[in-house]
Amino acid sequence: MAKKLIEIKNIVKTFDKQVVLKGISLDIMENEFVTLLGPSGCGKTTLLRIIAGFLEATEGHVIMDGEDIASIPAYKRDVNTVFQHYALFPHLDVYDNIAFGLSIKKEPKDIINQKVTRMIALVGLEGFEHKDVTLLSGGQQQRVAIARALVNEPKVLLLDESLSALDKNLRKEMQLELKEIQREVGITFIFVTHDQEEALTMSDKIVIMKDGDIEQVGTPADVYNEPVNEYCARFIGDSNIIDGFMKKDNTVSFDDEDYQCTDYGFAENEPVDIMIRPEDIDLVARNRGLLNGEVKSSLFKGMHYEIIAETSSGTSKTVMMHVTGEHDVVNKEAHERLSASSFMMDLEDVVNLNDSEVIARANAQAWTDEEEDVSLTDIEYDVKEEVGVYDCTIGTSNGTKITIKINVVKPRAVEDTDNEESIQAFDFFRTVDEIKESVALDTDLIRWADAYAWSTEDNSRVEIWDVKYDFDDQNITEGLYPITFSTQGRELKIETTDKHEVGERIGLQWHPEDIHVMKKMG
Repeated sequence: MAKKLIEIKNIVKTFDKQVVLKGISLDIMENEFVTLLGPSGCGKTTLLRIIAGFLEATEGHVIMDGEDIASIPAYKRDVNTVFQHYALFPHLDVYDNIAFGLSIKKEPKDIINQKVTRMIALVGLEGFEHKDVTLLSGGQQQRVAIARALVNEPKVLLLDESLSALDKNLRKEMQLELKEIQREVGITFIFVTHDQEEALTMSDKIVIMKDGDIEQVGTPADVYNEPVNEYCARFIGDSNIIDGFMKKDNTVSFDDEDYQCTDYGFAENEPVDIMIRPEDIDLVARNRGLLNGEVKSSLFKGMHYEIIAETSSGTSKTVMMHVTGEHDVVNKEAHERLSASSFMMDLEDVVNLNDSEVIARANAQAWTDEEEDVSLTDIEYDVKEEVGVYDCTIGTSNGTKITIKINVVKPRAVEDTDNEESIQAFDFFRTVDEIKESVALDTDLIRWADAYAWSTEDNSRVEIWDVKYDFDDQNITEGLYPITFSTQGRELKIETTDKHEVGERIGLQWHPEDIHVMKKMG
């Protein structure tokens, strides 16, 4: 059994009354590659600097080999650090950079040469001994920094995002080399990163941090396959996270369907988060899987296709678009034209109605025969705070006028209890030319219908995801046209080696062990 090397006990760190670490406790074993993983600001570098001795903890203890090292200065700790930007000495060559720590300790020259030569071989820099470090590549500089740290034979090597300055390909190469170096020297590495791939590639143990706390500690396989909550699931790898209920042991439910799983120990009908990894979903023929879907997008990623499949519709509302012919008012004497459309509005919005709002809703505009814009200066209406149809006259200072109808209605929202959403939209009027001239028709239809959706859980705005209609906007004629506005339905990300076309109807299949059920955060 591996020996415990470092014990971090209830470490608290505050800066100017801001708590950065909130009572961190963690055991690190001998010869272990431990990665502190988390987003910027989660406290991982602060914890690393406390272990190194560069920062003093506000509370708690760091125990190494059974000894509290809080009072031991950084230079006396059996710990060395490789910094993000390496901090090499530009006036020293490769050999002297690596030998620097040994020279400070006044080691005999033959011992220094023996140790430095071994380190140069270990990091693959033979032939570069007397090279100017400023002329080295990023990967070579990193190797020098690692060799300089390791030549002092510390019990622990700390690496603070030391691969972040490298390009993608070199980074991948150095991930493997760094792990191999750790195996070769047989000491404990503590590595800080926000890159999940680095953590999965190199680590024996991953510590996932969030807001100064540890969320989960485990092997790469543990944190990938058995994340403790939605945060960890999303931080390690791609995840499909679904709201559901744990009906009973080994049975979970979402979108009104029950699915077999291998999880147990939850309360009956307890709200849970359900995770299914994209690579665990198989695409099969429609009606041959656990549920059906439609391919919404397909991206070729080299080794596989990334498919987005919609498996249930969002919240929808259908309204009628009244399309009329050209109804510009022409004032020949003033050489002006004026156009505006009748519109519908929510009874609750009447109290805030003003001239600018009327012009915007009516899409009112005036122009000269030379196509120059004319200001709308005369707007008359008397809209009451009650359901009804009201005249509204819009005009210019030259007497060009048009009268439209303002239809005040009570909103009729569609509420979807399953999706915890509501959506609202109004019938509207537009001319043939307005539709033909639209450069972003879906956006204009949303604006013209005053369509919007919201969460019934917290009243936050929900995006209108889809606008459906069945007409050719460049060949449209007068008449009534249904327009359906929808929020985003249930979408699942899938990784597959088979190509599927957008719009293809498919079935989705997985096994009970592919579902992972997690407790809700908070």
